[in-house]
Amino acid sequence: MAILIDDARWPAHGRLWAHLVSDDNLDELHRFARAHQIPPRAFDRDHYDVPEESVERLVSGGAEHVSGHELVRRLIASGLRVTARERRGH
Repeated sequence: MAILIDDARWPAHGRLWAHLVSDDNLDELHRFARAHQIPPRAFDRDHYDVPEESVERLVSGGAEHVSGHELVRRLIASGLRVTARERRGH
């Protein structure tokens, strides 16, 4: 079980954002988020969006820093990945 975080590369709201996921289960992810004061509104189906300035703090708190490719690969392998098609409701 691991909490993973990628590089902050996704622009929105005037800042860059990273993704925080679990490679095992959503309960683990939500516990980690609560313990690190990540608001529930940051959760988006299979990940949390976290601002660039939080990445170092979350890594220090136990998240494993990985590439975006590795994060997606491990999220898919976990069975937790929500596809774009599922997001659209099809």
